[in-house]
Amino acid sequence: MKNIKKICIAVCWLMIWQIVAVLIHNKILLAGPIESATALVNMAGTPDFATSVITSVLHIVAGIVMGAVLGILLGALSLKFRLLGDFVSPIVTVLKSVPVASFVVLILIWIGSDNLSTVIVTLVVFPIIYLATTSGFTAADKELLEMAHVYRMPTPNKIRFIYIPALIPSYIGAFFVAVGMGFKSGAAAEVIGQPLLTMGNGLYRSKINLDTAEVFAWTFTIVLASWITEKIFLLLIFICKKIFMPGAQTADNKSGKEA
Repeated sequence: MKNIKKICIAVCWLMIWQIVAVLIHNKILLAGPIESATALVNMAGTPDFATSVITSVLHIVAGIVMGAVLGILLGALSLKFRLLGDFVSPIVTVLKSVPVASFVVLILIWIGSDNLSTVIVTLVVFPIIYLATTSGFTAADKELLEMAHVYRMPTPNKIRFIYIPALIPSYIGAFFVAVGMGFKSGAAAEVIGQPLLTMGNGLYRSKINLDTAEVFAWTFTIVLASWITEKIFLLLIFICKKIFMPGAQTADNKSGKEA
């Protein structure tokens, strides 16, 4: 029933989009969903389309992974060593505040456009995962930690049975945001930096040609790639949740049945 409701809402918005496009009657200003779908099909039939999508997705996913690894490692170390946390905190604040365009210009000057999106996505994702890591560790059950200290629980067991269950809820929301922000910033970096055979380059060429239908088609492709990547990351997190929090998994299932 829930899926049917979502489909009906999506169809309504598509109809509104088509009606507005017909009323404007100018494909440069606003192409309708039919024209955009046709443009997407035509694009998908070209050899450069698959190469552009794969290249962009690989670069952006690499940036997400690198940003996540840095965020997890530095987040954990910052709580262990307070001086390191004080040292990293201003960097996190700057990365959260400075516009992506500023970083894009600097990275273009320093390393060129080939790996631009990877570096930009890393810089965008890092503070999100860093803050999720610090908040997750802080949320760990204090009584369990005291008990672990009293019984001299080995550090690997502390990580597995106390810290990871505390981190997983933070990471679910963090990766949900990080993947979306990663694709937005990565595509924006490609539009500005213009590396060849990327989704951002395709989007820019569509804009130069005043082909609004292709702009919508490339936008849909980026959104779809982001959605699929997001589901993969969340699936990995839920697998970890099932492994490290079997009790919580059972409780979720019971509450779902009761509802």
